Amino acid sequence: MIDRLEAATGRSVSRETFVLLEHYVEILRAESARQNLVSRASMDDLWSRHIIDGAQLVELAPDLDMSWADVGSGAGLPGMVVAILTSGPVTLIEPRKLRAEFLQKVVNELGLSNRVIVAPMKAERASGTFANITARAVAPAAKLLQLSTHLSTRKTRWILPKGRSAGSELVEVRRRWHCEAETVPSLTDPDSRILVLWDVKAKGGR
Repeated sequence: MIDRLEAATGRSVSRETFVLLEHYVEILRAESARQNLVSRASMDDLWSRHIIDGAQLVELAPDLDMSWADVGSGAGLPGMVVAILTSGPVTLIEPRKLRAEFLQKVVNELGLSNRVIVAPMKAERASGTFANITARAVAPAAKLLQLSTHLSTRKTRWILPKGRSAGSELVEVRRRWHCEAETVPSLTDPDSRILVLWDVKAKGGR
């Protein structure tokens, strides 16, 4: 599995880092009996469907030391995976109380509280600016930009895992926003794409 993680991230993954990911998976499986964090159908393939799927986003960031925000973090996918695999500060934005409490439990148990913050609120109420912003299954990309663009600068890289809708979502983004963009094939689903945006600016000014 370490080989798959290294292939996904394009970087070396230490045994210590892998142990942290294993611990996170254990906590996630246990908590899923209490609340519906991930679909039951994906539990048997959790490493591919969720861990590798999140790990592949790391390679799309220019620097491991740069900050991340994960909007609508939920079970910590992909934000917690990114936090374990990178060295920069990570903010997990999650408005649902039980899920935010779960994220804080994971942060505490993995010893990540020195650089991972759980923000128990909607994206609109969150503050700060981040080098990288990600979100998985939160909202279409154009809507996500509307909700959370105040967390970005023109240099921010938006790294957004999408399914087959990446192309149509990019069309909608470009109706409302000036941006540079690319779509990157997903390693875990041949039909899915990762939408990467930067130099984002609202049409009509911002």
